[in-house]
Amino acid sequence: MTIRAAERADCPRIMELVHQLAVFEKAPHEVTVSRAEFEEAGFGTNPVWKAFVAEVNGKIEGFALYYVRFSTWKGCRMYLEDLYITEDFRGLGIGKRLLETLMQEAREKGFNGITWQVLEWNEPAIKFYKRYNARFDNEWVNVSVELNEHSKTSLQEII
Repeated sequence: MTIRAAERADCPRIMELVHQLAVFEKAPHEVTVSRAEFEEAGFGTNPVWKAFVAEVNGKIEGFALYYVRFSTWKGCRMYLEDLYITEDFRGLGIGKRLLETLMQEAREKGFNGITWQVLEWNEPAIKFYKRYNARFDNEWVNVSVELNEHSKTSLQEII
């Protein structure tokens, strides 16, 4: 197994894994990003994400994708968007190696922590994160607004 920084050429495989993750999370219809947008966001003129991939026998079987967020309370932190291992390769230490690579990256960049979300029903992931003394916060509620041609809500309409 090899853990390495993702490259542009990895994007098609990472997108395959993103779709597998969406199926696992029971939300395959939620993946709307195009491969071109995904690649540009990671490897274009203003990249906003970075990732590490886990290769087994030359094939990517897992990835961890993150971006930098700023907390007005804590400063710069890493936000782990996705950590995913293909089903056949779970339980072999790939997730551990990816998470520890992320932790090392965060230390090297001077970030003071890593933040992420986990679905409340994903017990294997929760058990895995607890091994790292991750703190779970049940107080905050996820909030988002979709900004696309289908979302017509504006402040003017609300007022």
